[in-house]
Amino acid sequence: MRFWPRSLTFRVIAFSTIWAVLAQIVVFTLITTLYRQASERGFDSLLSAHLFNLIGSVGVSESGALTGAPDLGDLRFSEPRSGWYWSVEPASNGITGGLRSSSMTGAIPSPSTSEVPFNVEFQRSYMADGLAGEHLAVFESEFVLDTGNQIARFRVMGNESELEQEIAAFQRRLLVYLSIFGLGMIAINAIAILYGLKPLRRVRDALAMVREGTAQRLDGRFPAEIEPLANETNALIENNRRIVERSRTQVGNLAHSLKTPLAVMLNEGRALGGEKGRLFSEQAASMQQQVEHYLQRARVAAQRDSVVYRTPVRPIIERLARVMGKLNPNMAISVSLPDEELVFAGEREDLEEMLGNLLENAMKWARSKVSISVKSLPEVEDQPYLLEIVIEDDGPGIPEDKAREALKRGRRLDESKPGTGLGLSIVTDLVNEYGGKLYLERADLGGLKVAIQLRKIE
Repeated sequence: MRFWPRSLTFRVIAFSTIWAVLAQIVVFTLITTLYRQASERGFDSLLSAHLFNLIGSVGVSESGALTGAPDLGDLRFSEPRSGWYWSVEPASNGITGGLRSSSMTGAIPSPSTSEVPFNVEFQRSYMADGLAGEHLAVFESEFVLDTGNQIARFRVMGNESELEQEIAAFQRRLLVYLSIFGLGMIAINAIAILYGLKPLRRVRDALAMVREGTAQRLDGRFPAEIEPLANETNALIENNRRIVERSRTQVGNLAHSLKTPLAVMLNEGRALGGEKGRLFSEQAASMQQQVEHYLQRARVAAQRDSVVYRTPVRPIIERLARVMGKLNPNMAISVSLPDEELVFAGEREDLEEMLGNLLENAMKWARSKVSISVKSLPEVEDQPYLLEIVIEDDGPGIPEDKAREALKRGRRLDESKPGTGLGLSIVTDLVNEYGGKLYLERADLGGLKVAIQLRKIE
């Protein structure tokens, strides 16, 4: 079972998309982390500045009371329960009173020094719950106000919830911008990949033209990465063509070299006469048929799996039907052809050989009717044969237990009819050479139904 599509385009686009998404996640995480760190440092610096401003704005009177009117320059310290507060409280004996911002309408407890100790500069920071349920960042310091070592505790509290909301808003905006940028980057990558792989589609189309017989080689200019592949493919096509031509030449030479000796043997057998002459002539004729048959198989095998040939089916069937109709005027021949143009992936002579033998056999045994039908088979993965030709007759047919015998070379089930017994065998061999299939069944007309399935060209 395949979990990864075989499409190279899909794989490259999917890989680039996954990489773009991962890169966007990393960039988003990095930017938000840096922004958070910078925001938190700025928030802490702001609270620290407010704290020093507060310390500089408060003093102690001669009576020991805390005095001062701090103005930290932020209106939020004057808005009730805003989350921004400051307070000054006595931390030693001899100081009375206390100061707080107008926004601080209630008490905000602080932890003990044992829980959160002061540092060497008598400062500490901690988190606390605000008056409105917000989270507060508290900066606290103890400071000596005069020469009498009178100490006050200063606190500045900032609303950290606002900081978190600001960071969350920044993250949302960043996510939108990065998503738009990421989608644009993925689209650009996809376009670039499709454009970059376009030469491969040109190679595929060129190979399809070679397969269909409309071109002899891969023509056109290809990128430097693909040009060697195109050159090697052209070399392979040319090499196959040379093999076919060489095989045909050898077959032709062999046929000519055997033609004269066989003709001489046939003539001598006829001239000899008698039982021996007849036997001699029959054996010479059988040799001639066998030689022609095996030469035909050699020719088909030589061109098989090389450059694919194109043979339209309709004109051949129509011509054979006309010829057989003229030779058998008392026989009714019906032809059923599809509207689509079906093209056999092989040579014209081979298709004519197969159909001619089958039609001749049907005409020989039919009583009055022969039908020819052609159809395109549905495309399924385990069924590569896409073209089916069916020939039926209303003759006696062949029993199922004798069908295999009828396909053997030289085997004749009925000696009352003339023939050599090679017709169905020749058809079987040709169909096998093209990687097809042949079936013998009972016809709807009552006689024999022969179906051959062959590859076609789209």
